[in-house]
This record gives sequence, structure tokens and C-alpha cells, in this order.
Amino acid sequence: MPRKIGIDLGTCNSLVFVPGKGVVLQEPSVVAVALSENKILAVGEAAKEMIGRTPDTIRVYRPLKDGVIADFRVTLAMLRYFIDKVSGFWRFIKPELLIGVPAGITSTERRAVIEAGVTAGAKQVFVAKEPILAAIGAGVPISSCSGNMIVDIGGGTSEVAVISLGGIVTANSVRVAGDEMDLAISDYIKKKYNLAIGEQTAEDIKIKIGTALPEKEEKTMEIRGRDLVSGLPKNIKIFSGEIAAAITDPLAEIIQVIKQVLRDTPPELSADIMDKGMVLAGGGSLLKNLPSLIAQSTGVPCILAEEPLSCVARGTGVVLENLEVYKKSITSKK
Repeated sequence: MPRKIGIDLGTCNSLVFVPGKGVVLQEPSVVAVALSENKILAVGEAAKEMIGRTPDTIRVYRPLKDGVIADFRVTLAMLRYFIDKVSGFWRFIKPELLIGVPAGITSTERRAVIEAGVTAGAKQVFVAKEPILAAIGAGVPISSCSGNMIVDIGGGTSEVAVISLGGIVTANSVRVAGDEMDLAISDYIKKKYNLAIGEQTAEDIKIKIGTALPEKEEKTMEIRGRDLVSGLPKNIKIFSGEIAAAITDPLAEIIQVIKQVLRDTPPELSADIMDKGMVLAGGGSLLKNLPSLIAQSTGVPCILAEEPLSCVARGTGVVLENLEVYKKSITSKK
């Protein structure tokens, strides 16, 4: 019977954490709606499989854009689905919710998250900044007086923060992350090969052969899409080196934000960061050779967190178990 639930509400994936059980649910943040009846058909993995394959009577939504709620009603349905699925038989008991939000969120966007959580059936909703949750989940001692740098690259946003004594000293975020990389890949293939590919295919390419730096041994992958000249289906073979070239722009923007935060960091904390290195978290950081590229570009050592995708979710679990300790790191709202 989960009394407390932590949710990492991501643009691409949402993870649900229950203290004592760990990550109990990991689903894509996608909802399919039947337009005629205005009814929800599927949430998560089942809805994601429908992307690009639906008739005009069914619409597939990604209700979160750049880490914040873009469609309140659909986000509400998704939250309700998560709470019901985790609570099961005990769904009549209202749990306490802790939801991770981007550090650069506005007060209106924060209120929308809290309202969605309460309407979805929570007794009380806490919101915490994702960089702090990611740092806690990655095992970074955030309460110590030395500086720790966390880079959280998700689906919609990349957030960089320097944390000391339980709070954020300097932070910056850019709404460029995994989704932008997918878009850059599909644009590159459209320009070079006159081939239109879907979102799913672009994401597959990034996961299977994507790399931040060109490698000596090139990987290849066969993909299919629609030829823009003839309009017919067509297969082509692409190389990992091409993908590295395709995603240089979004990666350059992320590195620019990291450099900006390093420039704004007080000198004492900069020395700590040089000693310890920065920690990479979030699903977007799983891109091959990304830590090496960031270390090369900034001159600061870069370490990939253990299980980077679930860092924020694990952080929510730690905070929920020690609410009193982390009171100042989170904002609460009934």
C-alpha cells in the first residue's frame, strides 16, 4: 500500500518510485485519445507504439513539452493512470506525491503540476527541482559544503546546476536535449538521402548507433522510410559517423550551457568541481562518448552516473523517506 509516491515526470519517459520497492513503473510520457468519444485509449508503451500509425479519429499526445505541462487535461489523465496502476487495490487511499520539475520552471508551471497532482488523487503534492533529485539519486552528497556539478540531460530539457549545502548555487537550462537530437537526425537524413523517417526511427538510430564523437570502427544500420522524390518506401544504410555529424548542433548548445554555468560558479566551488568532476544524469546522457566530448570541450572531468535514466526517480525516493531532512531543498504545497 504506497502512502508515498515519487514521479519523475519527463518529456520522453516517466518513472514512478515507491519507497521500499524502488522504480515500479517506467513508461513513455505518451497518451492516445479517441477524438470522437473524447476517451483515453492507451497510456505509456501501448500509446507510444501508435505514434505515426493512427487514423484521423485517434490522436497521440505527448502532454509534456520541454519538461513542463503543455496539455493539462492529458497530463492529468496520465498522472491518474500512474497513481491507479501503482496503488492497485488501495487506490481509495490518497498518497503523498513528490514530482520532479525543471529548475527553470515558472511559478505558473509549478502551480499547474501541483494542481494536476491533487486533481489526479494525491493528498499532498511536493515539487522538487530535478537537478537536486538527480544529484541525490546519483549518490552525490548534496548537503556537504563542497561544490558538486550535475548535468541532467532528459528528453526535452538539459539542466546544469552547481549544488552546495543542499541548495542550487548556480544553474542554467536549455530546452535542447534528446528530442532535439532525434529531430537533427531526421533532418540530416531528409537532406542527404531525400528520405522521410518517423520519430521512432530517429530515436532508434540514436540509441543503436548514435555517438557524440566519431569512432575508428564505424557502426552501420539499415533504416527504411519514404522516398521524398518517388513517394515510395525505400531502405538505406547509414553510418555512426554520419549521426555524430548530424547531432553536433544540439550537443554544442548543451556544452555552451555547461560552460556558462562554469563561468558563473564561485572560484571555491570551481576548485571542488575540478577535483571531483561533473556528474552526468538523465536518459540523454546515455549517448555514446558524450562524457568524453564534454570533458574535451570544458577541460573538466566528466563521470556518467550509475543508471542515469532513473537518477531523478531514485532521488524522489530518498527525499520521500527523509522529508524532514530535505525540507529546504523542496517546495511543498497541499
